[in-house]
Amino acid sequence: MAKRRANGEGNIRKRKDGRWEGRYTAGRDPDTGKPIYKNVLGKTQAETKEKLKQAIEENKGLDVVKAGRYTVGQWMDVWFENYAKIKVRPSSHQTYQGYIKNHIKPAIGDIPLNKLTSLELQALYKKLLEGGRVERVESKNKPKGLSPKTVRNIHQIISSALELARSQKLISTNPADSCALPKVEHREMKTLTAEQLAAFFREARNSGVFEMYYLELVTGLRRGELLGLKWEDVNLNYATLTIRRQITRINGEVVEAPLKTKNSYRTLSIGSDAIEILTGQRQKVSGEYVFPSPTGGPISPDSVLNMLHRVLGRAGLPKVRFHDLRHTFATLAIQNGVDVKTVSGMLGHYSAGFTLDTYAHVTTAAQKEAASTMGNILSSSF
Repeated sequence: MAKRRANGEGNIRKRKDGRWEGRYTAGRDPDTGKPIYKNVLGKTQAETKEKLKQAIEENKGLDVVKAGRYTVGQWMDVWFENYAKIKVRPSSHQTYQGYIKNHIKPAIGDIPLNKLTSLELQALYKKLLEGGRVERVESKNKPKGLSPKTVRNIHQIISSALELARSQKLISTNPADSCALPKVEHREMKTLTAEQLAAFFREARNSGVFEMYYLELVTGLRRGELLGLKWEDVNLNYATLTIRRQITRINGEVVEAPLKTKNSYRTLSIGSDAIEILTGQRQKVSGEYVFPSPTGGPISPDSVLNMLHRVLGRAGLPKVRFHDLRHTFATLAIQNGVDVKTVSGMLGHYSAGFTLDTYAHVTTAAQKEAASTMGNILSSSF
């Protein structure tokens, strides 16, 4: 009777094509009881012996039967339903599903989970950088490749799913661990000076959009938060705004969505000028939104950015991002003595430390000025 080979045992033979093959028993099918064989190949006997030893070691503890049941695409679905939906905030669910549907599954979804390699992931990231953007109306004039930041986000999702597979003993190692990722270029923060703001506001009035941009620059709201404001969020008697939602574009549609983080849900105090401007705005528009579209619904985030660039151009000012208006608010607030903790709360940051890091250049300048002032004061007492 032939000897029944135990799990992990292997042998080496020379094939007819001249290569050496190492074969080992990875486990047994629970239904049939038949052994599950796997193999490695090498140019020399010594190379194959080393590969076989490594393969047997990596196979220890793996659930070989379950590992063979999943493709990468199937496992991404399992990971999303049972892990991401619970751990990730609801506002990110749509983004994750979009990455999986539009980028991950078409490229590597059919690959068996236990066969995925770092090289295949690397090829995916290269392809996404060169031409991974999905064709939509809002991306018509944008580069064809995805940004390094987006590619890194996709990598993080894949890596998390593969790490769960490793912990479930479906793969021995996480191939995402050894990938080289694109560097994210730091986008320089741009702000408008007080003089530039005067010209900006003049042109904004002429263009009929003064109220929206004034409120942005006096509160520092994120673009989606500003567009998501409804009259039910405005309390003119108590001079407050309550931030409860954001407007974003998902799958080509402009929709309401939850806020970015729990710190984003906040109530802000506003000044008398803002109250006067909002009172006038209430008389100008109808419907639930403070800044509605011509149809009464929410304004598209893309339209607001295009509108901003038109106003800046007509005013003879340099082009900035909408987010730079938020930076302008924070910078001017800190420069004029508002403490960082207060600014952090108004911006909806998760910590004052993050705000301090973001606007370190502003606080450093203020510290130098304070040091100079104190030096002048104390020098008089020498």
